[in-house]
Amino acid sequence: MMETIAKKNVHVTGGIFRERMNVDKAYLLELDTQCLLQNFYLEAGVILPELQVLSDPTSAKLHWGWESPTCQLRGHFLGHWLSAAAAFIASDGDTELKVKLDKIVSELARCQKLNGGEWVGSIPEKYLNRLSGSEYIWSPQYTMHKTIMGLVDAYRFAGSEQALEIADHLADWYIRWIKAASDRDPYIAYKGEQGGMLEQWAELYSITNDKKYLWLIDAYMHNGLFQKLAEGGDALSNDHANASIPVSHGSARLYEVLENDDDKRFYKQLTEKFWKNAVTDRGMYATTGANAGEFWIPPHKMAQYIGDNDQEFCTVYNMVRTADYLYRWSGDTKYADYIERALYNGFLAQQNKDSGMPTYFLPLRSGAKKKWGSKRHDFWCCHGTMVQSQSLYPSLIYYTDENSITAAQYIPSEAVVGIGDSTVNISQTTDMLSYGNQVYFDEHSDGEKSRWSVKFVISCDDPARFALRLRIPCWCVGKPKLIINGSESGYAVSDNYIVLENEWTGRTEINLVFGSKVVAEPLKDRPELCALVDGPIVLAGLTANDCGIVCGGNIEKALYQRTEHTYGTYVWKQNCYTTVNQPVNFEFKPLYDVTDEQYTVYYSLK
Repeated sequence: MMETIAKKNVHVTGGIFRERMNVDKAYLLELDTQCLLQNFYLEAGVILPELQVLSDPTSAKLHWGWESPTCQLRGHFLGHWLSAAAAFIASDGDTELKVKLDKIVSELARCQKLNGGEWVGSIPEKYLNRLSGSEYIWSPQYTMHKTIMGLVDAYRFAGSEQALEIADHLADWYIRWIKAASDRDPYIAYKGEQGGMLEQWAELYSITNDKKYLWLIDAYMHNGLFQKLAEGGDALSNDHANASIPVSHGSARLYEVLENDDDKRFYKQLTEKFWKNAVTDRGMYATTGANAGEFWIPPHKMAQYIGDNDQEFCTVYNMVRTADYLYRWSGDTKYADYIERALYNGFLAQQNKDSGMPTYFLPLRSGAKKKWGSKRHDFWCCHGTMVQSQSLYPSLIYYTDENSITAAQYIPSEAVVGIGDSTVNISQTTDMLSYGNQVYFDEHSDGEKSRWSVKFVISCDDPARFALRLRIPCWCVGKPKLIINGSESGYAVSDNYIVLENEWTGRTEINLVFGSKVVAEPLKDRPELCALVDGPIVLAGLTANDCGIVCGGNIEKALYQRTEHTYGTYVWKQNCYTTVNQPVNFEFKPLYDVTDEQYTVYYSLK
């Protein structure tokens, strides 16, 4: 089993991923601390300054939308904020965010004390009791999961002992609640969109080794979805996608923390069966989404559900987390390939590159436009997962075990890795000069430029023997080119990795070039309907409808690469094309680069 290199030891240094992280981090800092805490204050009976009486509600300095004091899901966003801020504190060493996080955690401790010492919710305790009755209540366990998650991550990544203490006291409330409520409803723990709770109890058990978390694990581990997965067949079609995916995180974490071999085997198999249900047997859009209107699409019926409400962003983020669990266990590159596709066509494509705001769904119908959230008036569920997603990149790049370092994603970055008694420094850049994005050029070369030219520098003060494994992406065309210290080199390939096993010392420079081409990916239920994909990047045509593409079976004959060479845009703007020899020619650009333009992803090939 591989381990992710600790966030504090990985730093994303440049390129489009760094740009998007910076936009996200600026937004986290921009949000007002009192507004982030508003619903926790109101629940604890704290009067917000100057808001005792509102003569003009429109002028109130409050968060609205799903964070408004009238919404039953209010307060969910702060947990996401804590998790994202903690991740940035770890990977970037951001002191300003650390001060803000510590202040928020101390105020949550104040609210917990005012609530009696255990409850620290942004919603009333009675909301959870309503789960056993007939009165409607909107997902209170979802809301509380975010708070617990944020507190746990504040401890794990930002070192906040106070956050762990708050979560520990809140766990005592949950034990009392379940013991009391289960007399009238033995299934109450499985209501209110509780899918993520199991992972947090497992995480807290791993941190504290306190047996009370084993009790909570047992209270949440008998999930109905687990039974369906164990029975085999399709356990997901037409079910709420984002309620089910976090359940796979729970089974995955149980595999890692439980001690009984039979239990471990059972939960590992459940996680693998979930993936088979969600991805292998279902198929997906070129962007990795497999849901519409928040529900799982039946297997290989993607064309039937193309519309404005495809690919809820929460599902993209959570499926990447499931893939990451499976990748660490197996090292199978199919999971890293999936993650790469999701990063470009979900994490980037569903974030506004200027404001950092999310689009709840990713519309895939012809002539679609992305609908962006606002900074303080929406706070959808996807708003929360978006701020988390941009802080996740450092955890997805490098993995290690006692004998190897694996580069799973090609993102400019630096990492410090312990191998035995040695410390290895590894840096990764796209092997050209950067001008603000991850498309680069070599100012001294007249040759063709490649986005997929990567340079690694490995430095060791003391000799270290290990295997460096470099993922060969599934989209790679031909044999990758490898140059070590200026000389072209042969290499061994194993399980879709270039494997360089050596005793490393001093400084070693490795240049790696992958070939790529545009391919047409059809939908199984309408094979004439295709998305154009350049490496892992889905292209969007800037047209109002599916005007069709005449290509004679070779999509590259219908495209001409459009490269901009001006400092006002990008120095070398790759992955952009215009069609040729069509009745009406138009432009293709990366889907992640589309902001307010009208676009079409799927075209009829003729």
